Amino acid sequence: MAEALNSLYKAELIHLDGPWDGIDDVEVATADWVAWFNNERLHSMLNYQPPIEVEDAYWAQQQTTDTAA
Repeated sequence: MAEALNSLYKAELIHLDGPWDGIDDVEVATADWVAWFNNERLHSMLNYQPPIEVEDAYWAQQQTTDTAA
């Protein structure tokens, strides 16, 4: 799974958005890409919802379950 994510990162960010002026540029772009990947991208396995929305719904359901118990 890590290899697949690394390949996706390289294909979507490093190779498409390069060449880079330096490591600082790569670090900022990586932080932006990770934020997009975790919070905004639509994922087919999540019914085309962003991962953060699915996680928020999960934790809201857990709170409801814990309160009811």
